[in-house]
Amino acid sequence: MVIPRPKIFRLRQPSLARGVLLALGALAASMRLAGFPHDDALHTSPWQILLAPVALWGMIETARCLSRKWSLYHAGVLILLYAELMSLAMVLFLWLYL
Repeated sequence: MVIPRPKIFRLRQPSLARGVLLALGALAASMRLAGFPHDDALHTSPWQILLAPVALWGMIETARCLSRKWSLYHAGVLILLYAELMSLAMVLFLWLYL
């Protein structure tokens, strides 16, 4: 008996969940590396630059889900892309300016 893998683990097929999880995971890890829960201990870490390509990869995965014809699904994917762009900007901000 063969158990099929979920779509999130099939890298050749586009997946919205994979893109969103990559982008949000990179943002959460970057905030944690910056010392987020403690306001007085915010700092930058050299490891945060490794999270920017992960957030970008999440954006690319989400962009792969865009359809050629406009629909409400297309609009939803565009909104997700804008949200992931903001998370990428936040990752870069936490790395550069803290």
